[in-house]
Amino acid sequence: MATNFYGLIGKSACMQQLFQLIAKLAEDDLSTVLIQGESGTGKELVAKAIHAHSPRQKHNFVPVNCAAIPEDLLESELFGYTKGAFTGASGAKIGRIEYANGGSLFLDEIGDMKPVLQAKLLRVLQEREFEPVGGLKPIPVNVRVIAATHRNLEELVAQGKFREDLYYRLSVIPVVIPPLRERRDDIPILIEHFISNFAKTREKSLLGFDLAAMQTLANLSWRGNVRELENLVQHMTILYSGNHVSYSDLPEKYRNGNSDPLQQAAEKHQGEDNGLQPEQLPLFSAAPSADRQESWPEEGIDFNALVNDFETQLIVHALKVTQGNKKEAARILNLKRTTLLEKIKKKELKAES
Repeated sequence: MATNFYGLIGKSACMQQLFQLIAKLAEDDLSTVLIQGESGTGKELVAKAIHAHSPRQKHNFVPVNCAAIPEDLLESELFGYTKGAFTGASGAKIGRIEYANGGSLFLDEIGDMKPVLQAKLLRVLQEREFEPVGGLKPIPVNVRVIAATHRNLEELVAQGKFREDLYYRLSVIPVVIPPLRERRDDIPILIEHFISNFAKTREKSLLGFDLAAMQTLANLSWRGNVRELENLVQHMTILYSGNHVSYSDLPEKYRNGNSDPLQQAAEKHQGEDNGLQPEQLPLFSAAPSADRQESWPEEGIDFNALVNDFETQLIVHALKVTQGNKKEAARILNLKRTTLLEKIKKKELKAES
């Protein structure tokens, strides 16, 4: 029984069935594939596995995140453009569809694609050809389209936000990735896999999670799925390299089970404001206590001094948890290494050993 299939990790029955389905899809390298699953389940990994297991493996695998590229740029990114097609087009540029010729084009979050582009994509699927922006002559293309979304396309079709004919073209072979909560047996081997991966870039690796910690993690709902689990292992690796993680070492939100959705939203918003990822929030808590909030001096406060002091505390704590590794400290603070070094020098700080 394979537990690692082109980077997909799992021994559960649902994952073994997924591996078998991928192998069958790879044999027929012409049909389009629609991958559906919650965020963090590994849709791009499934797409890569289909490509790597197929006769197209020697050609390009070209991913495109339809939600991440602005609407006015997505068309030229996909189809390319000719010289003079628009102001600033001083030369021709091939698009990602042409670059994927002979290989696979992975369209992630296709549910966010606008109707105009949906029509042009439909022509690629039906006619096996496309026209660059500003072009007049169709260009033939041999590409397999693999699409993915976490949204319900049938609902979008009913709402008139997604073309029905394109939906049926894409969902010739639908693939549904199970969320992590439906394959809890895979959590221990996923953790082992992530620990092994992170150990490749660190002097000391995480030794593992004790039984109580592992049982706690196995019982969570994992809204962020495998990506959330990977982030947690990375977080624990930074804090506890060379040691085992016990139940008491886990961040509070994992010890207490599933957080209230409103609290999760607040944490997400706080993370965005501070430039910190959600998994970094337990490292730094900037919330003032009730006493501080009620004890404002009449003459006011020295804002710059307080901000400077808080910045210093963050840097000192980051150096402590990374055992003085300035590159890693800069990463978890979302700073450039040179910027962190300048601040350390200016504040005359010493790295924690």
